[in-house]
Amino acid sequence: MPPSRRSFLASAVATAAATNFARSLHAQFLNAPRHGLPGTLQERYAKLDATIAQPVFKRELFKDPVIIDSIELLRHKKEYLCRVRSKDGHEGISVSNSALMAVLYPLFVKHIAPFYIGKDARDLEFLIPESTVYENNYKAQGLAIWIPIATIEFALLDMFGKMSNRPIGLLISDKIYNRSISVYQANGERGISAEETIEHLQRDVAISNAKAIKFKLGGRMSHEETPKGRSEKLIPLVRKTFGDQMIISADANGSYTPAQAIPIGKLMQEYKYAFFEEPVPFDWYEETRQVADALDIPIAGGEQEPSTHNFRWLIANGALSIVQQDMFYFGGMVRCMQVARMAHAFGKQCIPHISASGLGYVYMMHFISAIPNSGPYHEFKEFNNDLPWHCPTSTLRSDSNGVIQVPTGPGFGVDIDPDFLKKAIVVSS
Repeated sequence: MPPSRRSFLASAVATAAATNFARSLHAQFLNAPRHGLPGTLQERYAKLDATIAQPVFKRELFKDPVIIDSIELLRHKKEYLCRVRSKDGHEGISVSNSALMAVLYPLFVKHIAPFYIGKDARDLEFLIPESTVYENNYKAQGLAIWIPIATIEFALLDMFGKMSNRPIGLLISDKIYNRSISVYQANGERGISAEETIEHLQRDVAISNAKAIKFKLGGRMSHEETPKGRSEKLIPLVRKTFGDQMIISADANGSYTPAQAIPIGKLMQEYKYAFFEEPVPFDWYEETRQVADALDIPIAGGEQEPSTHNFRWLIANGALSIVQQDMFYFGGMVRCMQVARMAHAFGKQCIPHISASGLGYVYMMHFISAIPNSGPYHEFKEFNNDLPWHCPTSTLRSDSNGVIQVPTGPGFGVDIDPDFLKKAIVVSS
């Protein structure tokens, strides 16, 4: 066979193999039903209600009461941490979303933490909703109450994990489903050119070795995009730059109306994108479903959603294929697990949003370890290097394959430098 003919055939085979590989990876995001969900709407609601009625926290692991003696909010420099102690001397630590706790600490200290004192921590699933009624906290529905509640829950779970010598995943699930996490590299920039965005993605992927990427579309919450036309230029350019084997998705952060989002979604479909995140404002539920009905690309959302009941609507009505509840914004792992289970009941995936500060990525990894319907890639954000931590079972960094190992030690498996804790002051007001 002439060399030119041999080279042509080899190239054709390689191209076909690469295309099939890309299709197989892309298909991992296409297994969730978007159209024609089974049963009537009321039957779907009944199925979801039965799903979230099942307990999450493994209370049966702890035979004796665990009475909460103290909850302290600690601050050192810009970092906020929570330390809980039981009357019999057990202790748990969590790191809050410090950027937001700097604003929310009065609610934590005055309106949230006092409710839990003297309660049996084993009743965690009952205590969480009850704490929203205490002092009429439900009137501050959203980040204002859920970040403080999540911060306390994480510390309690850390305490229970240390008491039982179990990682957090085994306190909210019967088994560990994922012992490692494949990451996607996110770029959160707007207001720069398509070419600059490409350069920054290439720089960051070289560090994380991620096999998937996500970038921003539009102007955020219906604001005008700058430079104009950036998204339409960027969608094909990212695919052409990174090739068919890269998994690509994009996040509009509610930038569009349905009439604007649908053409953008069709362009993403043309270039084999994995999912389209928040095409319209997050609380436009009917419009989210309208966009989902018009497209084949999976629609993802839920980062800003504070309500389990609203997730119920979004899932039962086929508005989302991928749920993205945030560990902090949604109030902790118990509530996030309820949403993941509802999604799983209809074959939908869970790819949680993560808060960038503190140990947000660690909390997300433990959660992902405990669910069977996690997506194939999850967001990668570096930790705040101002927080001195030690993890004996994981580097908490992505390896050459873009994979991070989930810590396996008791609790969250991450220790904060004792000297750092000693220097922290107790926030009292």
